Amino acid sequence: METDVLIIGTGFGGIGLAVRLLQAGRSRFVMLEKAADVGGVWRENTYPGAACDVPSHLYSFSFERRFDWSRTFAPQADILRYLRHCVDHYSLRPRIHTGKEVSSARYDRASARWEVECNDGSHYRCRVLVAATGQLCRPLMPALPGLDQFRGVLFHSAQWRHDVDLAGKSVAVIGTGASAIQFVPTLARQAAKLTLFQRSPPWILPKPERLYTGAWGRLFRVLPWLVTLHRLWIYIALEYRQPMLRGFRPWMALVERMFRQHLEEQVSDPDLRARLTPDYPLGCKRILISDDYYPALQQPNVTLVNEPVARLESDAIVSASGQRFPVDCVILGTGFDTTHFLAPIQVTGLHGQTLTDTWKNGAEAYLGLTVHGFPNLFLLYGPNTNLGHNSIVYMLESQFNYVLSALDALDHYPQPAAALNVRADIQQAFNQDLQQQLAKSVWSGGCRSWYVDAQGHNANNWPGFTFRYRALTRRLNPGDYEWVGG
Repeated sequence: METDVLIIGTGFGGIGLAVRLLQAGRSRFVMLEKAADVGGVWRENTYPGAACDVPSHLYSFSFERRFDWSRTFAPQADILRYLRHCVDHYSLRPRIHTGKEVSSARYDRASARWEVECNDGSHYRCRVLVAATGQLCRPLMPALPGLDQFRGVLFHSAQWRHDVDLAGKSVAVIGTGASAIQFVPTLARQAAKLTLFQRSPPWILPKPERLYTGAWGRLFRVLPWLVTLHRLWIYIALEYRQPMLRGFRPWMALVERMFRQHLEEQVSDPDLRARLTPDYPLGCKRILISDDYYPALQQPNVTLVNEPVARLESDAIVSASGQRFPVDCVILGTGFDTTHFLAPIQVTGLHGQTLTDTWKNGAEAYLGLTVHGFPNLFLLYGPNTNLGHNSIVYMLESQFNYVLSALDALDHYPQPAAALNVRADIQQAFNQDLQQQLAKSVWSGGCRSWYVDAQGHNANNWPGFTFRYRALTRRLNPGDYEWVGG
């Protein structure tokens, strides 16, 4: 099948770009989805308590606002419902080919087209290829000795086993990241015994949650400009945290006090408080929000093990000190593989090079969107576009503008068999400056996090203000690119 634009993925990135294409009068596009339905990370993560930690009204498209969010921080089901609404409202389903997991994409210079293959043998050709696969789509399985020897129930939190009844069971959780702090409170109420293995405690702040009553929803509908003001207020409040991530001490000190006050109010035991106090800079790992995680850890059936896991045995977990914990079920809250973008898709570029080889020393792209040697390939939520302080949907909408600008540039070039290839010097200069900024940020504080790969290269985060990124991506600068083919 041949099309003008091919989008891989139907999460926020893929769906949002598809809507913007239609709004721009561009209807020649197809979307590929490996699963049976849309939703991306919000389809996959169905663990108890799954919710967003960005306020609902900003974690949504500016061009498709929802007035009836149930609460400040939308639960997973609400977000998935919203994405499905967007698909149906804009009649996208006929353009979505489900069950199509992309295995390879190869650029053909002669025709200036991408040749895309799926695992089921189907084949697609397109002028422009857009990867909207995201950074949180591949669960990370820890390399623990004995993982395959455990004879009980074992699963990753992103592949939650709803068929497993945990009531009365002895359950272990490995990991204390963003997912774990959401599902641990539910497990503490279900399991007979819950053992939580913590490598390092997270920074946790109070969760400013509130229910949006029916009156709020009606008010937003009658006065839609209130939603605009509400979104703007949320955006400014979140953007104001950015200097903290650049190490601005007065702001960091204020947030640290908020953390300590929250911890002291919720945890009375000084020994437990000490074990729950991070020993790394604020923001080096993702800052989390919760009002029920700390209380859950103080339940009589919950044990916090403040040391790494050494190995698994057939019916137990053994800690680094040699202590053995018999368990019936192990849940891995170990996050995602965030540094191998587009994996396991084999992407082959202009001169036969693969994206994997190109990124062997760390993933990088120009504006997180384009990579030299891979013409007409655009990455949504690509390298260094993740945020530690604001809504990724805002970043995605900035990228939509850039892709649409690129399509306009392609349409106005006199030779149809031509493609845009970002200049190597432009990409290099951009990323040198980017890494210099990142080196001055809290993410270079020495902690182990999913922001940084094994070589210490930060391929995930954007170090500046989001409005700066919006300005940089407002439109494509033709001088940043060279034309190939044609």
